Amino acid sequence: MRFGKIFTLALAAMMMPTAYAQQTKLLTADKHNEYGLVYTLPVTALEIEVTAQRTIKKVGPYYQYAKKFIGTDKVIKEDSESWTITGVRVAPYGVPDNDNRYLMQLKSGAVTYICVDDNGMLLAINRDVPVSAAGTPAYSPAENPKSDKVEINEYLQYVNEDFIASQSSAKQAQMLAESLMEIREAKIALTRGTAETMPQDGKQLELMLNSLTHQEAAITAAFTGITETETLTSSYAFTPQEDGRQILFRMSDFAGFVGADDYSGDPVYLTVKITNRGELPVDAKGEEKKLPKDAVIYNVPGAAQITLSSLGRTLYDKELEFAQFGVKFGLNPTLFSAKKNRSFATFNAITGALEEIGEDAGE
Repeated sequence: MRFGKIFTLALAAMMMPTAYAQQTKLLTADKHNEYGLVYTLPVTALEIEVTAQRTIKKVGPYYQYAKKFIGTDKVIKEDSESWTITGVRVAPYGVPDNDNRYLMQLKSGAVTYICVDDNGMLLAINRDVPVSAAGTPAYSPAENPKSDKVEINEYLQYVNEDFIASQSSAKQAQMLAESLMEIREAKIALTRGTAETMPQDGKQLELMLNSLTHQEAAITAAFTGITETETLTSSYAFTPQEDGRQILFRMSDFAGFVGADDYSGDPVYLTVKITNRGELPVDAKGEEKKLPKDAVIYNVPGAAQITLSSLGRTLYDKELEFAQFGVKFGLNPTLFSAKKNRSFATFNAITGALEEIGEDAGE
């Protein structure tokens, strides 16, 4: 079974924004091009952005004393790392079908012009389409919120010589628990205004409380362990060609996003199910219209259900329109070159579909 190719873009801990430079230009028929305007239509590709959360758990060196000295058994007992997909965004965009180029042949003196993007894809006839209408995806990088991170061995910054000299882990745990109680008592005294040395202003109070809170977290982590999380994204380009399912990438608990052939990860499947092949327009009698002579070709798009799934869980499921699952039809070119009541038309940059046609007001 043939299936669309996968093109994996650069993976990084923090993906840069995905952007496709898009410019438009106007082409006018004249003597140098023999009054012929060449254009292409798009095939529809997908930009798939997957967001995942990486969770790292680190065991505290005194976890076995947590219940006895700080009164909790909610502790991490072994180091671990896991990845969970938290979001999927799919943005369709058009890429030129360079195997199918078309010529709009005009007569001398015609004032017709076409608007194409920088790849030569047809966007409009007798209209200047702004760049924003080009329909290409642009993603912003995910950002991790800033946090006051605690390292698993940071508690060592707050111990004394007796702690270091002790050869008993139970005794060390006891001394840590005593330091923890002193820190909590100091916080209470500051918030109640009963501390022996009170700060001079609110800013200083905030700094002192933040410092004590960080010390409290560092020492607590020596018992309970720490959990660190970060959000990462990976972007993939995919051009569906027919029905089918294949592995887009794999998600490893140790390496995160890995290639489809890396069996260290669980597969993430992309399934394409064509739901509409596109149909030619019909006349009042319900019969298919005939293609006009020297027609300006455009796409009548079809549709497909796009599904991403992993381990029995559906991550994304939506029906989208695709140029390649439809059919082609055309407009009579004389509509756009008439001296009076000249027409204009605009086309979808993603599917190549006819979006609007009407009489040119002479703009």
